[in-house]
Amino acid sequence: MNKWKEMYKSKLTTPDEAVKLIEPGDYVMLPFANGIPPALLEALASRLRNGDLSDIHFFGGLTVQDSSIFDFDLAPKMLLEANFLGAQLRKGTQEGVFTFNPMRLSEYVPIMLARQMNGVIVQRVAPMDKHGFLSTGTDCEYIWEVFKKHPRKPKLILEVNEYMPRTLGNNQFHISEVSALIEHNTPLVSLPPNEITDVDRAIAGYIAEMVEDESCLQLGIGRIPNAVAQFLKDKRDLGVHTEMLVDSMVDLYEAGAITCAKKNFMPNRWIATFALGSQKLYDFIDDNPMVWMLSAAWVNDPNNIAKNDRMVSVNSTLEVDLTGQCNSESIGYRQYSGTGGQLDFVQGAVRSRGGKSFLTLYSTYTDKEGNLRSRIVPRLSDGATVTVPRTDVQYVVTEYGVACLKGKHIRQRVQELINIAHPDFRDYLRSEARRMNFIP
Repeated sequence: MNKWKEMYKSKLTTPDEAVKLIEPGDYVMLPFANGIPPALLEALASRLRNGDLSDIHFFGGLTVQDSSIFDFDLAPKMLLEANFLGAQLRKGTQEGVFTFNPMRLSEYVPIMLARQMNGVIVQRVAPMDKHGFLSTGTDCEYIWEVFKKHPRKPKLILEVNEYMPRTLGNNQFHISEVSALIEHNTPLVSLPPNEITDVDRAIAGYIAEMVEDESCLQLGIGRIPNAVAQFLKDKRDLGVHTEMLVDSMVDLYEAGAITCAKKNFMPNRWIATFALGSQKLYDFIDDNPMVWMLSAAWVNDPNNIAKNDRMVSVNSTLEVDLTGQCNSESIGYRQYSGTGGQLDFVQGAVRSRGGKSFLTLYSTYTDKEGNLRSRIVPRLSDGATVTVPRTDVQYVVTEYGVACLKGKHIRQRVQELINIAHPDFRDYLRSEARRMNFIP
């Protein structure tokens, strides 16, 4: 223990000194959400702004708090390659200040391992344990595996935060591997609670009816997945294999619905790659031997997802066309979020024995002019992204019901989707379907 403490002290420094390890041409990799180290990024922004550094390549995206490293005036000194858009990166990406890389979360690791780069990893971690290990806490994603496997071993600069929960799994850096570290203690960002509406409950009710006891869950973020959880509290022996851990899973555990005892793959384990929610969630995962945080290359691999019998995946989408194509990430050609792990879990759940994949959306939205618009459309918006191809879509759910598309021909798909569209738009959709020769 004393050996690791001495090594820790030898590598402990200030943010300004730590970021001096970053050199022109370096490739700086950022984790998601609360894994992003705010003090290190502010020190790095100061170097860029002072003219002490330039020609940096950033890779990251799911930001949950502001940082001056993403200020537009620094853009000429770096290339920021976003993989999933948080609020701060959305405007810059849409205006061309930053660039976007369409990637599935399961593919981050192999894509990064294939790049010839001088890499630098910056990450916020939990305090060191008595064996000299520092846990990545809420965020495992891709960085741990890239660090372990990249032929050009990246520099590792860590920001130790006493508020970061210590989680278990393949997500530990040893102090002997660390290039430099700092200490900066600030509470993690917590997501505000979602106010669940009657529409959310209607959608959730349809899904819950189709979820069997002993199913394994992946729930996305937002009101609808939270509403689904409310309807699952009477289920028995549910399991967890998910990209993201959310508060509603803790609620289901406390209600006795989640036990993971009947999982046929990785039983008695909650499997995830990152966690984002409230302090209640962060307290729950802290030192919890049930929870295993693993690389997204493994967690999100559709083949691994499919090993869970009765896998249930619940995610949101923005619009669906009459053939079943789903756009979950862009508003027209303007990137809004990213592919993330949605397609991974859609494919994995469908391959699972008894599995079900649900893509949910409200039937309508109100545009900027105050007009009511349908989210089920004859064709996707101009420039819209196809996040989930029509060949992979199984169930689409609105407040008006469930459309089953898997294995259905175009005439059947059109009818299924019109049946769950808002009644005010059904005649229009039927007319457009005839005009496009989808139905007679």
